[in-house]
Amino acid sequence: MENLNVPPANHVKVLGGQGWVGLIDHLGTEATIVNAARVSFGKIKNEMDDKDVKLLQYLIENKHTSPLEHMVFTFSIHCPLFIRGQWHRHRTWSYNEISRRYTEINMEFYTPEKLRRQAESNHQASFADETFEDEALRKMIADHNQQSFALYEKLLAEGACREQARGVLPQNMMVTFWGTVDLSNLLHFLELRDSDHAQWEIKEYAIAIKKLIKPYIPNVAKYFESKGQTW
Repeated sequence: MENLNVPPANHVKVLGGQGWVGLIDHLGTEATIVNAARVSFGKIKNEMDDKDVKLLQYLIENKHTSPLEHMVFTFSIHCPLFIRGQWHRHRTWSYNEISRRYTEINMEFYTPEKLRRQAESNHQASFADETFEDEALRKMIADHNQQSFALYEKLLAEGACREQARGVLPQNMMVTFWGTVDLSNLLHFLELRDSDHAQWEIKEYAIAIKKLIKPYIPNVAKYFESKGQTW
C-alpha cells in the first residue's frame, strides 16, 4: 500500500518546496466538451478540428458552461491548514483528506520563507517588503510549530485520544487532501485564486494547477492566453 502523503509522479512543488499539488486522474478531453455540446444533434467526433476549436471558444466566451462539466480532474494537494480552509470554500469540489484521528505519521509544519507586511488600506491584503527584518520572527514560528507538536506527542503518550490531542496543532500544519472538480468549476476557481486579490499562498497552487492541466486542455489555455492571462 502506497503512502498517500507524498506527491504523485505528476506534480508541481509550491511554497518553496514545502507544499505541492499533483494530478491524480482526469476524465474526458476537449473533444468530450464539444461532443457534449453537440448531443442535441446526435453527432459525435473523436478528434478536434478547427470548427471544434471555434465551438470550444464560443462556449467559453458565451458562458455555456454545462459541456465543460463533462471533463473532470482529481488532484492531490499538500498545503497548510489555513489554505485548506480557503480551498474548501469552493463547495463545487469533492474532498477527502488524510485524518489525524487515524494517523500521526509524516506530520509537517509550514514556515514561510519570507513574511509579508500587512496592507494598511486593505485588511485582506499584504505586500512583500525586502526591508522587513523577519529572520527572528520566522524562527519563532518554527519554534512554535515544534512546541505544539511536542505537546501533541505528550498528550498521546499520556493516553489522550488523537481526536482531542490534534486540537493543539497550529494552523501551519500541513495537510493532504484529494480534490475532484469539473473543468467549468475549476476555471472559476482559477479565475478567483490566480488573481491579484488572492492570498499569495493559494495563488501559488492555482498557478501550479494551470501547469498541470494545460497539456490536457491546450485550446482552452490558448483562449485565455489570447485574453492576456498567463497559463
